[in-house]
Amino acid sequence: MKKQIVCLATSPWYPIPTRKQQVMRRLRGAEILYFDPSISVIAPLKDPGAKPKLKACRNPGEQVLPHITVHALPPVWPFFNKYRWINRRNQRRVARYLRKILAQRGFEKPVLWVYSPVCADLVDLVPHSALVYDCVDRHSAYGGLMDPALVDRMELELAARCDMVFATAQPLADRLRAANPRTAFIPNGADFDLFHQAAQPRPVPEDLRELAGPILGFVGALQGCIEYGFVAEAARARPDWQFVFIGRALPGVDLSALEALPNVRFLGLKPHGQLPDYIARFDVCLNLFAPSDLSKDVSPLKFYEYLATGKPIVSTPQPDQVLQYAPLLHIAHTAAEFQDACAAALAENAPQQTAARIEAGRQSAWDARVAQMEALLQDAGVL
Repeated sequence: MKKQIVCLATSPWYPIPTRKQQVMRRLRGAEILYFDPSISVIAPLKDPGAKPKLKACRNPGEQVLPHITVHALPPVWPFFNKYRWINRRNQRRVARYLRKILAQRGFEKPVLWVYSPVCADLVDLVPHSALVYDCVDRHSAYGGLMDPALVDRMELELAARCDMVFATAQPLADRLRAANPRTAFIPNGADFDLFHQAAQPRPVPEDLRELAGPILGFVGALQGCIEYGFVAEAARARPDWQFVFIGRALPGVDLSALEALPNVRFLGLKPHGQLPDYIARFDVCLNLFAPSDLSKDVSPLKFYEYLATGKPIVSTPQPDQVLQYAPLLHIAHTAAEFQDACAAALAENAPQQTAARIEAGRQSAWDARVAQMEALLQDAGVL
């Protein structure tokens, strides 16, 4: 009999595959209900395009893979990370919806697999046979309208009740292990077979064909914690270098200084399957995080994807996780070092370094990461 799993994600299934989708699609012998996260009832005030999402929970589930069906959670009231009473109210509503869907699908006591501290107020309200928390960020470091102490407190309460806790960074795992000794450090990984395609010649995407000179490229969410200043200085100093950003800018991120530079281009979000075509044209891959509480504990998907391509990588020393790969990278602590590191990466001609990066990417493949998780869950009696 297949194991039943209910995944309460913090990322919608579409359009960007994150850790949540990569893990769920690889869990063997399981029937999975994947729930896109709730949006706030006031979200359309900031983004009119979010209005249809308020009713997404009324749609029937979409079967995206033979073993995975995607539903959307109902909208919730804002300020739930600031006031516990609001979160409790929200989670009661979410729980009622979940119980209805689970009854319709014949899920009696599934494994409840969650990604957010707010679930601390949900788990008592949804029948389950086991509870798994997969911590992918220091949630209290996001800032905005939240009470960081409350978020941390809810997270520790949640972790303490779990049958298994995973964390993507060692400091996150160390903190959660104090609440639950059944905590394991499992970093993010790469879809190795997909991104390794960039190690071979690929068709050049149309929006890169006219670019002359070396391309230094970044793929990923354009968040506030990215070190854009290093790129701005290098782009001004080296007009012959082309800097390319692929990804969506998050609300509140000001990219105007870079957008004004003729050798910096923002290409927007690209279909995941097309990314190897773009990275194949990169001469250097960029992994750039500014120092912060959030970036320190990030486990960057892009970094492991870069490794799989074998391309030279220029990185800041954040997050801490990348430093174990220091011999394979060009690391920059300052804007001046960034320019020197880019120059060194562009001049790199060491096949053994390329091969070593590819091998590191192979060892970081999602298949291997999920196999580790499955083994731990089997030992814990969850799977």
